Amino acid sequence: MKRLWNALSKSRRKLGESLASLLGTRGPIDSGALERAEEALLAADLGWEFTEEIIEALRSDSASRGEDRTLGSALRDAILSRLAQLPRWSESVSRALGVDRPRVSLFVGVNGCGKTTTIAKLAHRCLESGESVLMACADTYRAAAAEQLGAWASRTGAEVLSQLPGSDPAAVAFDAIERARSRGTDALLIDTAGRLPNRGDLMAELSKIHRVCGKAMDGAPHDTILVLDGTVGQNALPQALSYREALPVNGLIATKLDGTAKGGSVLAMADRLCLPIMYVGTGERLEDVSPFDLEEFVVGLVGDSSCDAGDGGRS
Repeated sequence: MKRLWNALSKSRRKLGESLASLLGTRGPIDSGALERAEEALLAADLGWEFTEEIIEALRSDSASRGEDRTLGSALRDAILSRLAQLPRWSESVSRALGVDRPRVSLFVGVNGCGKTTTIAKLAHRCLESGESVLMACADTYRAAAAEQLGAWASRTGAEVLSQLPGSDPAAVAFDAIERARSRGTDALLIDTAGRLPNRGDLMAELSKIHRVCGKAMDGAPHDTILVLDGTVGQNALPQALSYREALPVNGLIATKLDGTAKGGSVLAMADRLCLPIMYVGTGERLEDVSPFDLEEFVVGLVGDSSCDAGDGGRS
């Protein structure tokens, strides 16, 4: 929890700067306070639609919540209530599903969103839990892509498969599944080239990679994961919607949350896409990736009951 709390400090301070005098206020809140709360939520990049839902919930609740709740508590409750129906994902449940080995995960996203680094972090996480891992480089456009994944493999101890630049990325994915199956590997993490969804040819190629995975192994890929750069905020939403239309994406990973004041965008995008957030990236170290926990994330964003009026400590 401490890692996530620290990673969201910029987003929390962004809210706190606008709401410091209000978060600890008890009793009904007036229209001026609601207006300031709305401005703060928009500044944290929760977006108009999501923000309006939260403000309306606060307005409806303000007359009845009494003197025993602060605005901070009401704000947390409203966000959690709004996201109560958001699909949830559990790392432990995913590992216990009993799919035939390997468990294949295909990672997609635009250039620079942090796919390769995230794959390395997850490989490290799998290895730490006792699982065997194969990382596959299906980004065959850049020679540096295979070198980057190879460097991460050296750091993590995971195995890596890559082919010459210009190779068919779908063939790389097929060969990776074949190798992982023959060796009884637990987890196969497939990296793909970053691509903008307005490039129809590149999105078609991504669809081909997905189809070929299914030919290599029934049910693969078991997870098609869209990686989103948290520093971009809601500007990434149109791209994310296009990816979901082109592929059966079933989960999100938000990266670089430690370097942005736009942490609220993660919640808004998950809500709009109706997809579970699987992990969040909280720093540059291999250990800096965590399974997403909605309650912890909202507390990290808004604060907790002991520090409603500021950015108080958390151990």
